[in-house]
Amino acid sequence: MYKVTQKQDENFTIYELTDSNAHSWIKVAPERGGIITGFGVQGKELLFLNEKTFYDEEANVRGGIPILFPISGQLVDGKYEWDGKVYEMRNHGFARNYPWEVMNTDTTDGASITLRLRSNEETRKSFPFDFEVIFTYELQGNTLSIQQEYVNKSESDMPIYPGFHPYFKTSEKNLKYETDAKTYRDDNDFKFKNVKEGIDLSDKKESLVLLDAVKKEIAFELPELNKKVLMKYGEEFKYVYLWTEKGQDFVCVEPWMAMTNEMNRKEELPIIGQDESLKTVITISVE
Repeated sequence: MYKVTQKQDENFTIYELTDSNAHSWIKVAPERGGIITGFGVQGKELLFLNEKTFYDEEANVRGGIPILFPISGQLVDGKYEWDGKVYEMRNHGFARNYPWEVMNTDTTDGASITLRLRSNEETRKSFPFDFEVIFTYELQGNTLSIQQEYVNKSESDMPIYPGFHPYFKTSEKNLKYETDAKTYRDDNDFKFKNVKEGIDLSDKKESLVLLDAVKKEIAFELPELNKKVLMKYGEEFKYVYLWTEKGQDFVCVEPWMAMTNEMNRKEELPIIGQDESLKTVITISVE
């Protein structure tokens, strides 16, 4: 019923997790930032992937489910200050630009793969902390779960606000979202708007961010695939960003732990104490 296989393509080793009963799959590229490149259910692929960016190791991958760590979003001028020193960091952090180590795979109660990223000399140049991040991707039926553990191995408290950046395949930019959020901020004009009036990304260059959801879930239809997606996420994820690119067949629905530029704002910065860890989970289910 459950299988984990691997194959070598022209650049990377790809792990494929499958559930034969549900005709579902996950494809993972540990060497390419631990990214999920594919998630299919009942024979239909749900994720957009620009293969040109995937195989260009100098580019950020447009597609799949990139990992955002240790930050989500941008920093003003690409910089932040910590303990009196200024550091530079790329948009969405660096985890998506490093190879992740495969710790193990399993097919006992689902198809799963566990990956790990550890701090190194290069990561400390932009993020002066020792850490270990462990992800387990698991497929059961029509559900993908991403179990996360963020471990602080530093001698001081460690700030993080990770997130996820799933690219869902659709040419329709005016999706109907099931959420209890009442308000969103439109980062194209920085005005606060009513969710009930609709959320149309058709002519938007910048993101929209849902601000006040109580329930940690959001659902939406992918009309061309005739599929409904339900995403649930841990209490740590305070916001959902919505984004697309003009002329590209995707909409991104992104749970983040804090708003963009939080390393400079420092208004709601999650902190992990010395020798402590944060554990949380995201699930994506398809009907």
